[in-house]
Amino acid sequence: MKAQVDADRCSGHGRCFDVALEFYEPDDEGYNAFRGQTVDIPPGMEDAATAGSRHCPEAAIAILD
Repeated sequence: MKAQVDADRCSGHGRCFDVALEFYEPDDEGYNAFRGQTVDIPPGMEDAATAGSRHCPEAAIAILD
């Protein structure tokens, strides 16, 4: 699985890392540190990655199989 964070949609609300800090983290400006990237989701982190994605108000995070 992979998580893809759309740089144009991410507006820095931080809800992804509020609910899933074990996977998502903020960058120095308060945006998702994976903004503009597609990253592998390590085994065991699928639930956290999905929870963070679901809490994004802009739907900026896509979970890819």
